[in-house]
Amino acid sequence: MSESLDLRGAKILIVDDMPAVLEVLRRVLENAGYLALVATSGEEALRLAVEERPDLVLLDVLLPDLNGFEVCGRLKEEPLTRAIPVVFLTAQPETEEVIKGFRAGGVDYIIKPFQGEEVLVRIHTHLEKARLIQVLMEKSRALEEEMTRREQLTRERNHLSEHLSLVSEREAERWGIAGLVGQSRSMQRILEEIDLLHQAPTTAVLICGESGTGKELVARALHFGGGRAEGPFVPVNCAAIPGELAESLLFGHTSGAFTGAGAYRSGYFELAKGGTLFLDEVGDLPLGLQPKLLRVLEDGRIRPVGGMEEKTVEVRVVAATNTDLQQQIQAGRFRQDLYFRLARFTVQTPPLRQRREDHPVLARHFLTLFAREMKLEPPPLSPAALSALEHHDFPGNVRELKNIVERALLESRGAQIQPGHLHFAPAFPAQGQLPAALNGAGLGTLPAGLDQALAQTEITLIRNALAQTGENVAAAARLLDTNRNRIYRALGKQPDDL
Repeated sequence: MSESLDLRGAKILIVDDMPAVLEVLRRVLENAGYLALVATSGEEALRLAVEERPDLVLLDVLLPDLNGFEVCGRLKEEPLTRAIPVVFLTAQPETEEVIKGFRAGGVDYIIKPFQGEEVLVRIHTHLEKARLIQVLMEKSRALEEEMTRREQLTRERNHLSEHLSLVSEREAERWGIAGLVGQSRSMQRILEEIDLLHQAPTTAVLICGESGTGKELVARALHFGGGRAEGPFVPVNCAAIPGELAESLLFGHTSGAFTGAGAYRSGYFELAKGGTLFLDEVGDLPLGLQPKLLRVLEDGRIRPVGGMEEKTVEVRVVAATNTDLQQQIQAGRFRQDLYFRLARFTVQTPPLRQRREDHPVLARHFLTLFAREMKLEPPPLSPAALSALEHHDFPGNVRELKNIVERALLESRGAQIQPGHLHFAPAFPAQGQLPAALNGAGLGTLPAGLDQALAQTEITLIRNALAQTGENVAAAARLLDTNRNRIYRALGKQPDDL
C-alpha cells in the first residue's frame, strides 16, 4: 500500500461505553497524530458523526442504548456519513457477529483486548483506502465533467461547423464568380483570370484599379470560388493600420513584447492561415514593414514581435491598390522587389466608363438585390433611364452606380425606374484639370483675395468628391490624391457663408 498520503490530523470517532477503553484508544491515537473524538452511546455517536464528519469510526458492538450494528446501519443510511469507514470493536469474535457487522456496513473487526499497534495499523490501512477511494471518485467526477464538457464542445463545434458550412455556401454564392456581373470583354477577361487562379498554386496576386471598381469583390471571388473557400478570408485596410502597430497587427506579438502587450496575440497572417489575406491599399503599407512582408511571401514564415521562433503560415496574399505602384517606387515609397513579388499575377479592374455595356446589366443586378432585401419585386428600368445610365461616366465606378440604383428604388417605391429617379453626382474634373469654377464666367463668382479663392475652390472640390463617394472621406481623399486629415482640416475652417 502506498505511503504517499499524509493521514496525520485525521479525525477518529471512538464509540464505547467503557471509560478505560476510551482513554486507552484516545491516548494511542493522539500519540500517533490523530484527532480523537469520543462518544459513550449510539445516539451521541450519530450526532457527532453528522456534526464532525470523522474520517473513521471505531464502534463498539455493545452500547447502552443502540447496538453497534444499528448505529452502523443508520450511519450508512445518512448521506452525510455514508462514506465514513466503520471498524467494529468487540469482545465476541463469533463468526455470526462478524458477518452481521459486515452486513451492517462495517469494513473491519478489532477483537478486544487489542494491541495499540494493531489498532494503528488497521486505522491507517482503512484511512488510506478511504482517501484513495475519495481521490478516485474525485478524478472520476472530474473525468465525467471533462467528458461532458467535451461532448458539449463537440456538439457546439458540429453546430458551428454546420453553420459555417451554410455561411460559406452563402458567401461563395454572394462573392463567387456569380457575384461578378458584366458582359463586356474586360469583365470576361477578369473571369477567365480568376478561373485560372483557382487552379494555380500562386500565393500572391495583385489587383489594380480605380477606387470603386470591385477590387475586393475580385479578391473574394478568388477566395470563395476556389480551393481556399473553407479557410478564412481576412480583409485588411493597410491605409488604416497605425504605423507603430503595423508589424504587430500583421505578424502578432508575444506577451510583454511592448508596453500594453499583456498576452500573446495572433496577427492577421495567423488568422488567415489556410485561407486568404486581402491587403487593400497595399501602397500605403509603411516602408519599413515592406521587407518583412516580402520575406513572408518568399518563405511563408513569420516571427511575432518579441518572439524568438518563427512560425509557418500557409496563406495566399491578395493585394489591391488604386495607385500607380511604379510611381510609388520612383518616389521611394514602395519597394521594387516587393512589387515584383506581388505582381507575379496581376488582375486589372477597369473603370465603368470603359465598360458601358455593363451599366444596364449591373443596374438590373443591384435592383434585384435591393428589391429582395426590401421584399419587393424588382422594377423595370425605362428606356430613358437605361440610356442615362449607359452614357454616364460614373467617376465613382461600381460603388457610385450601386448607390444611385438603391436611391432610385427607394424613390420609385417599386414602380418603373425613370430618369428622374437617377441622381448623378456633379461632374468632377479629372486630376490635373481646372474645376469649372475657375473657367470662363465662373471666375467672376470667386472671392477677390487669392487665399480666400483657393480655400473656396478646395472646399468645392472636397464637397464634389464627397458627393461622388457617398460621403466616404477615405474614398474622397483617394479621388483627390490627398489625405483625410487635409479634408477634415479644410471642412473644419469653412467660412460661415459657404
